[in-house]
Amino acid sequence: MLAGGRSARFGTADKLVAMHAGRPLLHHAVARVAEITGDVVVVLAPDAPQPPMPPGMPVRLVRDLREGEGPLAGAVAGLAHVERPLAVVVGGDMPGLSTAVVVEMLHVTADASVDAVTLQDGDRFRPLPAAIRAAAGRDSGQALLHQGERSLRAWLQAMGMAVIDEATWTALDPERATLRDVDEPVDLDTT
Repeated sequence: MLAGGRSARFGTADKLVAMHAGRPLLHHAVARVAEITGDVVVVLAPDAPQPPMPPGMPVRLVRDLREGEGPLAGAVAGLAHVERPLAVVVGGDMPGLSTAVVVEMLHVTADASVDAVTLQDGDRFRPLPAAIRAAAGRDSGQALLHQGERSLRAWLQAMGMAVIDEATWTALDPERATLRDVDEPVDLDTT
């Protein structure tokens, strides 16, 4: 789970501890991922304060190696601590993740001959959430970082990916809450 961003659009560095529906924003995404796997890895910025985690949830905190390297570096840092063959990469600011959608993404990843699965959104794909083969994600991500690439989209495309069409995933999540994230304070009220 990527939680190392600067929250520039939000206006404070503490976006993930902002309250949403009665609990810190980060707790929502952690709870959804914990429903699917017993191993949640949250990647923080190198010098970020440790946010409170939901009690009783299996969460490991890791740090980006360097400040400001972008989401790809965060994903690679997190994958270095993943022991399972498949992983889900989500943003810590995605409170509406549908477990049914994420489980479907994992099924497609396990069954397809691709290393990553994303969701269609109009005429493009969304980089988060993504289901990936952890080893391929680590290898591809490290190679791209070495080349100076920082984009999650470039990483997913380099791995070879499948995109679940909108009709399929929105049948599992008609409200499309899985793709909503919190960028500005007003988003806390609309997600």
